[in-house]
Amino acid sequence: MAEAAAESVPDGGDPPFDVFSRQCLSRGTLEHVTGRWGGLTLGALHESGARFNELRRRVDGVSEKMLSRTLHALERDGLVHREARLTNPPRVDYDLTPLGREVAGRLVDLIQLVEGRMPEVVEARSRYDAAHRP
Repeated sequence: MAEAAAESVPDGGDPPFDVFSRQCLSRGTLEHVTGRWGGLTLGALHESGARFNELRRRVDGVSEKMLSRTLHALERDGLVHREARLTNPPRVDYDLTPLGREVAGRLVDLIQLVEGRMPEVVEARSRYDAAHRP
């Protein structure tokens, strides 16, 4: 995989990771974590591990294709663990890694903050819309 070969971790001579730098590897991971489906998937897995279709039902609106892409990206970043079981029918379970649990915990805190402050957001939107109405 050429993409993986081009990536390198900063060594003693390189500057530390900086998400604001275009070339920084952390930017891609931040996008995976904070993107619509990544954040919701991590939040759903924070509650408990799940099978693919359980996640798809929990993350309302995500397509099978997008959930699959999201899970692959989060697994590649070391946030999600995928375990395929050789049963009949085959079973695949997803759970958070220790790093994924830490990241998801912070996301869940943010989700709860946003949900709890939505009355203020709704009011701000109403004020904005009234002030910007043609």
